[in-house]
Amino acid sequence: MRTPRLAGLGLAAAAAALAVAGCANSSTATPDSSAPASAPAAPAPSTSADPAAAQALAGATAKLGTTSFKMTLTAGAGFNLTALIDAPGSKGTAELTAEGTNTKLTVKSLLIGEDLYAQIPGITKDGTWTHLDMTRLPEGANVGLRPGRIDPVDTANLISTNTDVHATGPSSYAGTVDLTKATGVAGLDKVTIEGYGPAAQRVPFTAGVDEQGRLSVLTLQLPQSTTLEALYTDYGTTVTAERPPTAQIVEAPEDVYRALGG
Repeated sequence: MRTPRLAGLGLAAAAAALAVAGCANSSTATPDSSAPASAPAAPAPSTSADPAAAQALAGATAKLGTTSFKMTLTAGAGFNLTALIDAPGSKGTAELTAEGTNTKLTVKSLLIGEDLYAQIPGITKDGTWTHLDMTRLPEGANVGLRPGRIDPVDTANLISTNTDVHATGPSSYAGTVDLTKATGVAGLDKVTIEGYGPAAQRVPFTAGVDEQGRLSVLTLQLPQSTTLEALYTDYGTTVTAERPPTAQIVEAPEDVYRALGG
């Protein structure tokens, strides 16, 4: 199984850092040649769509844009992202740890308005931040909290692609989402989504909300048996994020953009 190339401080970013540093990372290589030639068919549509459930879940995800919160995102055994996000303030911090065979990488990122800064091993010198020009990167290849998005998963946009959400309990929901309509969200780039074939159109998810109707957890059962889970906690937390001093900012080298497909 191939680990998905994740956006939002994802394995695409890890791949760039590893490539520039001269390390190997097989998790972001071209699709596994051992995979079947034809992708599995998409699951049959659900017949239990519930407009009230859809409205409640959409309202829960919309609240992410009105406050600050903590997100913890995991995918498989080798990916962990922790982010503190102040949506109204357009700022946030994130730290990713990605592990592969004989490789472990930690990448930090900082978002201030429309500017994204990162500290990438093998690229960023000690005591500095690498500034990235997001206009040079494709939709599914970004490092950290992409400007214009609430969170690394871009949860509200992802949930909007569902057509069959239904309640499974007083504060829990399930359904499917269409990743082909959400390229660059859920931490998945276009190459990974296309590799899923028709199954990408109906990816099962479950979600839960807290006592105040705010999203607390979102889990995607991705094709090729990978589980992506996002936890949303610490609503209203103070997010300390400031633009680095000018002397500590270095523009990203060309190698970074080439590695990320820009």
